Amino acid sequence: MVDLSDLFWQASLEDFKRGYVYRSETDEFVCIFCGQSFENGIIYPEGNKFYEAKKYIKVHIGLAHSSPFHFLLGLDKKLTGLTDHQKNLLELFYDGCSDNDVAKALGGGSTSTIRNHRFTLRERQKQAKVFLALMELLNEQVPKKQAFVDMPRSSRIMDDRFAITQEENGKILSAYFTQGLNGPLASFPLKEKKRVAILRQLISQFSASKTYTEKEVTALLKPIYPDYALIRRLLIEYGFLDRTQDGSAYWVKL
Repeated sequence: MVDLSDLFWQASLEDFKRGYVYRSETDEFVCIFCGQSFENGIIYPEGNKFYEAKKYIKVHIGLAHSSPFHFLLGLDKKLTGLTDHQKNLLELFYDGCSDNDVAKALGGGSTSTIRNHRFTLRERQKQAKVFLALMELLNEQVPKKQAFVDMPRSSRIMDDRFAITQEENGKILSAYFTQGLNGPLASFPLKEKKRVAILRQLISQFSASKTYTEKEVTALLKPIYPDYALIRRLLIEYGFLDRTQDGSAYWVKL
């Protein structure tokens, strides 16, 4: 199964359809399928043509992934929830085939059967919209998890959800900081408890008495993990860092 990055899973529906995101902090366009990035201000050659970054990211997606549709369609069933037959149908529909053409291409069935498949897929699309709305409402309703209660750092108490022994913490850090605790990270886990252990280690590289600019935070995190924007956001969400509303200043949350 394709190993998809955090960048992919954090992308919006529109990002999925485009196949890329724009990172304002680095002024670059990043492919969510493979992570390759293209910086504004640089001209990229392809064949006999030259492209600005925003146009070239689209060229890259076409050359490397065929299209966002084909990349997403090619993902494992565990991710798409689609059978091979449904994938074949979707690809033929995407190519603009008529119901009769689809029936012939699949070597059986009638046009009425194909129309029924189209109807079933549209019903599934409606269900997916309702489910996405429910999940977004749920996320808005439930407060974000905090790794610690609001207490001075010296007496801060770990939430039970993130309780971890010293031995377990050491195993997590050695598994992900394979070149030493100063980084870089070999990867960044999806499991929340492991993430908190890593974030706790990362915040130790910040000074509690200093106020940082976003550029300085980036300079600290970028050598540790390519998706440093994710790390920065999680340090804030889990209560390790705080910042001004405009993001001009960051500091360790005491």
